[in-house]
Amino acid sequence: MTNSVFIDGAAGTTGLEIADRLGSRQEFDLVRLPEEKRKDANARHEAINDSDFVILCLPDEAAIEAVSLIENESTRVIDASSAHRTVAGWVYGFAEFQEGQRERIANARFVSNPGCYPTGFLGLVAPLIARGLLPADWPYSANAVSGYSGGGKALIERFEQEPDIGFRSYGLTLEHKHMPEMKRHAGLKHDVIFAPAVVRAYRGMIVEVPLNLSAIGASLKAADLLDALKRHYDGSAIVGVHDGNGVGELLLTDNDSATDRLDLYVFADDSGKQVRLIAKLDNLGKGAAGSTVQDLNIMAGLDETLGLRL
Repeated sequence: MTNSVFIDGAAGTTGLEIADRLGSRQEFDLVRLPEEKRKDANARHEAINDSDFVILCLPDEAAIEAVSLIENESTRVIDASSAHRTVAGWVYGFAEFQEGQRERIANARFVSNPGCYPTGFLGLVAPLIARGLLPADWPYSANAVSGYSGGGKALIERFEQEPDIGFRSYGLTLEHKHMPEMKRHAGLKHDVIFAPAVVRAYRGMIVEVPLNLSAIGASLKAADLLDALKRHYDGSAIVGVHDGNGVGELLLTDNDSATDRLDLYVFADDSGKQVRLIAKLDNLGKGAAGSTVQDLNIMAGLDETLGLRL
């Protein structure tokens, strides 16, 4: 059976990546609007209601508006914006981060795709909190760097026009649209202190969560966290868990960042009490297009790795 898929916002960075992954797939028929009708309300309305699946690659307000155009009981939606990530009635599209999530996605009509930074943070922290190894009431922090493609066309243009800028720290007001998502889906009692930055790499992302296990009061050590993460992601073809012992550095390069994988590392000092949990992913892959295609595969009852770059 072939399912029709309409990407609303197909000309954007994420939309283009999704279309590239789906372009040669026999299971899906991409619904494409002519360039002159890409923003035409009537054309979009028709495409949305005539498609089996709609993928929203739009700004938040436009994504909300697109959902309001649905006038049937059958069109299923994957929203790649941040508009619905903490909204009741929407299933969070991170299949691996907690038990039963894959099944919820498979049965959902409305799926909200995770943000790129939260994918790294939640991939590291959520399973450990769910298992009681880390407390939900600790004031966690996350330091992260992303390739500049994560900011869309405007930021891509800024970096290309300002070749002397190698590092942009932002979110300095301690407000960011990803923070409610991280708090909600990790089950935290406090906001995450989130320190994001953009670096001079087109794609790729590193998210770090530093932990002082002695200060937390936990009797466990880094090896216990590593073992728990390995058990949680055991058998996953997409998420890998690695012992950081002997790894001297993690590199962020365009050559090795174009992937739909999520790689998680546990680094520690000799005592096992000072810990750096680090996630490495592609902001356009598992952080956006890759996870969207994975969710689409799951919702369509297919092998979730089809079309992914692993």
